Parts: sequence; C-alpha cells; structure tokens
Amino acid sequence: MSSMRIFKKIIFSAILVCLFSNQDTNQNIVLAEINPQLVKENKQTYCSRLPNYVAQADDDYISENQRKIDILHYDLSFDLYPEDKKFKAVAIIKGKLINENLEVIELNFYNNFKITEVKLNNIQTEFICEGTRFTVPITEPSIDTFTLKVSYSGTPKKAGLSGFVFGKKNGNSFIYNLSEPNYASTWFPCNDFPTDKALLDMKITNDSSNISLSNGNLVDVKTNGSRKIYHWKTVYPISTYLIAIYSSDYETFSDEYVSLDGTQTLSLQYYVSQEKLEEAKRDFAEHPKYIRFFAETFGEYPFMEEKYGIAEFLWQAGAMEHQTITGVASNIITGSKYFEDVLIHELAHHWWGDAVGPKSWKDIWLNEGFSTYSEALYYEFKSGKGALQSTMISNYRDNFPGRLSSPGSFLFTSTVYNKGAWVLHMLRHETGDSVFIKVLRKYFEKYKYRNASTADFQEICEQVSGKNLDKFFDQWINGEGEIELEYEWKSEKEEDEYENSLFLYQVQKEYDTYHFPLEVLIQLENGEEERYLFEINSRETQIEILTIDKVKFVILNPDNWLLMSAREL
Repeated sequence: MSSMRIFKKIIFSAILVCLFSNQDTNQNIVLAEINPQLVKENKQTYCSRLPNYVAQADDDYISENQRKIDILHYDLSFDLYPEDKKFKAVAIIKGKLINENLEVIELNFYNNFKITEVKLNNIQTEFICEGTRFTVPITEPSIDTFTLKVSYSGTPKKAGLSGFVFGKKNGNSFIYNLSEPNYASTWFPCNDFPTDKALLDMKITNDSSNISLSNGNLVDVKTNGSRKIYHWKTVYPISTYLIAIYSSDYETFSDEYVSLDGTQTLSLQYYVSQEKLEEAKRDFAEHPKYIRFFAETFGEYPFMEEKYGIAEFLWQAGAMEHQTITGVASNIITGSKYFEDVLIHELAHHWWGDAVGPKSWKDIWLNEGFSTYSEALYYEFKSGKGALQSTMISNYRDNFPGRLSSPGSFLFTSTVYNKGAWVLHMLRHETGDSVFIKVLRKYFEKYKYRNASTADFQEICEQVSGKNLDKFFDQWINGEGEIELEYEWKSEKEEDEYENSLFLYQVQKEYDTYHFPLEVLIQLENGEEERYLFEINSRETQIEILTIDKVKFVILNPDNWLLMSAREL
C-alpha cells in the first residue's frame, strides 16, 4: 500500500482525512478537489494523525482454533445493490483440519449480517456469530476436511482504513474494498491472517452497465436480465487482506508485458472512470518497463498466469496492492506522472507482500520497507546514483519512532515504510551491491507464494553474504532511533605531512552503541579528494589519518549510505 515518502499509506492532508474518517459506509463518498502540489508537500506530516486506523490485536482477533485450520479455497458470490448499499452473498469455504481433535471451526466474521443459512459438509448446522468470531460445531466424527457454506446479506460495517464501500462519483456507483490489515471479515467469513493463503473464485453480480473486477483471471461474464455476473479466478494462493472487489461503470484499456524468456505475455488491464481515461493512459504507460526492471532485479513477475491490473477507487489516501489488481485513488491519476512513485511502489508489492507475504503483522516492514526501497532501486536504474541518493534523502527523517520489530497496532508509520527502506539501503552497503541483489533474488525464490519473517530474511542474508548479521539486525530491527554523531577534527603538521585526528562520539539515547562502516571524504587544499572506510564499533572512536597537504574539509557519510546525523563540535 502507498504512497508518500515518509508515510507510504497516506498522501493527503488532515483536512481530507476529516472528510473521510467520519463517513459511514452507507454514505456517498464525495471527492474533494485537492491541489496535488499541496498534497505532496503535506505527505511528511501525516503519519501521526491516524489514531483510529489500527490493526486489531491478533490475541483478540485470531484464536488458537483458527491456527489449527488451513483454508484451501474461497468461493465467494456477491449480488450487489448499490442504491440500498447492501449485498446478498454466499461464501463456500473449503479447508482442512490440522488438528483432527477440533470440536468447532472458528473463523473471523462480523456479526452485523443477517445469516440465512449455514451448512457444514452439506448438512445444515447451528452457529454462533459474536463480535468478529464465527463458530460452527463439528458433529461428524473423524473429519479432516470440510466445506462450509454461509449465506448472508446486509451492509458491511466501516472498519479499518476503509472497509467495504458503496460510494458514488459524479452520480455513478463506485464499489470497492480495502481490508488491510485484518478487516476482510467485515464482508466475508474467513481465516483472516496473512499466512493462511488460499485459492479464490469470485463471482460479482451488479447492474449490466458496470464492470466488476477481482483478483486473477476473468473466467466468464454472464447476463441475467439487466444484471451481469463476472466470474474471476486465481491460480495462485492469496491472503485474505489482498482479496478485492471493484465494480463501477469503468472505461478500460490495456497493454502487455513479455516475460524475460519471451515465452509468456502478461495482460496489463486498466479500469478508470471516463473523466480519468486520458490521464490514466499517460500515467500508466510505463508499466511494462517497471515490470521488466523488477523481473530482471528480483525474479520474474510472480503472477504471469494471471494479470497485472489497476482499478480506480475512491479511497483518496493512496493506493492498495490487491493481488493482480491494484486500487489507485482518483486524485493520483493526474496525467502528469506526478505520482509515479505510488505506481512503482504498488507494483513492487507483487513481489514483496503479495508473492512473499509476512508471517505476522509484526513483519510488515518486509512488505512496506521493501516496496519503498524498490522505488529507490528503480530511480537508480533509470537515472543513476544521484537519483538513488535523492530518493533515500527524501525518505529520511531525524526521528523514526518505535522499533521495526514491534510496530504494535500502528502498522502504517514512517518507521515501517521509510526506516524499513533505510535498513535495506544499509544492508546493501554492508554486503555490497552484487551480494545484496543475490540476497533479494534468493529470498524471493525461496518464499514465493509463501510467508516469511524477519528471521527468515536474516537467514537468507547470512547464507548469501557469509556474514554474521546478528548485530546489524539487532540494532536496526530491534533497536530504536538512528546513529547520532558528534565529531571533532584536529590537524598538526609534522615535517612533510599532516597528522589528522578524527574524534567520533555516538550521542544517541535510543540505542547504546551502533556498529557500522563509516565512509569519510577528505578534500585537501590542493583540490584532491581522498576517501576512507572505517569500521566503527565503540561509543567513542579516535581515527588517525595522514595527508600530504592540509585538509580543507571533512564529510562523514558522503554518499548517504547510513541512517545517520552528524554535527561538528
């Protein structure tokens, strides 16, 4: 999800958030006209203004029973009635019991719907739906697989960053959802944690004037009187928070990407409102180039048997990487490529987050930090090292609150996105460019269509680099803050050379002693430049440097490889 430099989820100012935060799903969403330049300038101030948009704690939301169930397939059918802001739905859920001694099946599902039928293995059964817990008793002896059918209707509750929305734009119906991190259960019963990936069939019925979209491939479209039924199917496992519905009177256009080996063609499908069509054609035109770069860098696009798509939606706070069908805010589509970084970020999520998912929401930096750094990698590829530096500088702030290892309920912060990107940037400096790319490729290949933790990623890093990275991961993942240096430079002439002393003092309060490679650039009075690389591993360090000429100035960390501030005494 994106996009902003400091906070990649939210791009608009607090004024716009006030417009949306109090809206109920039953209300029409009205788009505000926002100055894009003002939007971009306000990106860095937003991350502290989302106290209500938090993840539900797993301890309360996910039961031990749910972890003993493996969902294999969701077959979801939604009959949409936009004017009433309601739907009728049927969820057919196939799964297996990891523990055969279970007496009940527990899933996540909000309790505000009218449930008309529940069947377990084709036998009508009792159930309990309280809060967000849906419980069905197991009455058959010794079953190891099950098929659960739930028929229900109603209006979804608004929850999380958006939920399931019946909105309007220019008088036209606009239906979409945003379930990250754990709000898929606001609209269908599910095992709503990222490691329980499953296959998906999605059938969406709406007025025939609307195009209805979901993940994967379009199987067929059937007409039933004045209504159309779109059937979409995935052939790759998907996490519940990445399951998507979009339905509106979209205009559509397409493009294609050819795989690196030349044997497959990927359909690129774009769906926008009529008034955004020409702007979208300009903004989305570079996607084949983006995909090719990421494929060459990380490994082939992981959903080649399906598609990559973008659908306009009305959540005006950014974009969302629904698997194979990214949702993009209307105001990001400008025709000027002003929000290209958002598009690159969401595409990168199809490697980092969609294909390789997090083992828990504590590992969300593996989604967002990776996708944020992918932006920097693309701009480096496109425009050189200077673009890499400027992109990372734009991701810098002098106070990243909290730890990457424990984001708590607030998952969408500058720490997760931007410090996460800085960790990868510093890891690259620690291992070297070629090893770093090998790390990413091996990590992607090993955990593709699966889920990984920070510990899993560290293990790959150490295997490929041959280095013990315990200290690196401890200080940057478990530690708080950043390197804060104060330094002094003293120089004395001795015969034909100068004896120079560089005194370094780590003064940060959040973390005792960082270990890091520090590059020092020295320019001499004669105009020559010299570079040195030192391993720093103590709170106070004295470095001796001999030069043939007097030193004009000294720069620490000249290429901005370290998350660091430095002040000369």
